[in-house]
Amino acid sequence: MINWGIIGCGNVTEVKSGPAFSKVEGSRLIAVMRRNRSLAEDYASRHNVPKFYSDARDLINDKDVNAVYVATPPSSHMEYAIATLKAGKPVYIEKPMALNYAECTKINTASRESGIPVFVAYYRRALPGFLKVKDLIEKGSIGKVRLLQTQLFKSPSDDEKSGRLPWRVDPDISGGGHFFDLASHQLDYFDYLFGPVQKIRSLALNQGGLYKAEDFVTAEFVFPGDIAGVGTWCFNASKESNRDIIEITGTTGSIRFSTFSFEPIVLVNESGRQEFINERPEHVQYFLIDKIVRALEGKGVSPSTGESGARTSRVMDEVVEGYYKGLR
Repeated sequence: MINWGIIGCGNVTEVKSGPAFSKVEGSRLIAVMRRNRSLAEDYASRHNVPKFYSDARDLINDKDVNAVYVATPPSSHMEYAIATLKAGKPVYIEKPMALNYAECTKINTASRESGIPVFVAYYRRALPGFLKVKDLIEKGSIGKVRLLQTQLFKSPSDDEKSGRLPWRVDPDISGGGHFFDLASHQLDYFDYLFGPVQKIRSLALNQGGLYKAEDFVTAEFVFPGDIAGVGTWCFNASKESNRDIIEITGTTGSIRFSTFSFEPIVLVNESGRQEFINERPEHVQYFLIDKIVRALEGKGVSPSTGESGARTSRVMDEVVEGYYKGLR
């Protein structure tokens, strides 16, 4: 039985991940930690978790916990991940894997030295709808892939407009802005589809002036096989401009789908137009957690690892490198 402990039982763990640990066969959630002890106790009570802590070290060293999920903001991922590995326990880390690629490298070094695995919460690598897209491509439904295009536009929140800034737009805590929080899912999925990015050309700006992090990014990528990628991410758009689009174009057709809104997958090729349901699961991390548990049991392989997660952080660092050099 894989007995999980969660460090940082905040909003992301309420529905997306936390309940899944006890719904996956051979897995259960037995401990949670939050610095505010009363909030940790409240979470444990509501989710029927037997133990709660206010100190991460106590959870990591709990003899009954044999795997740890780090769900804090990225600035503390490296500290808690390495401490978990040193305690001899596998670690599952929220995305992005760490504050930057250098920290990811340190985590992976600790993993190799200890012989203990690291996993990262890029769960689209295991979601049925996203696996359907991968299957359509691998079956040749659109021929040879030539180009992927993505647009993710999102208007600023009322809190951002009023100066009540979330940690996600504080680069010292998150590594960057919404690009790091949201585009990381897309970039990791593209890595899963086509392999590691080989070339990057990019521009990152702060157009809105609401916070220090970048709020506009455009980038061009080259994947193995000379597959081209073009992405535009704008987080200071009007509400009327909001969009979430990925389109993959091949020699005989195209596939269009979304990253976050779970719109139907649309395939257009020589046979006509088809739609496939892309259903949002109750707990979006369930399928990846299941694969991680199977991997820990020696019965399978996780599609998301410390090595793949680090590649995504490397790409993001390179995309925004010019912007942050200009701030120093």
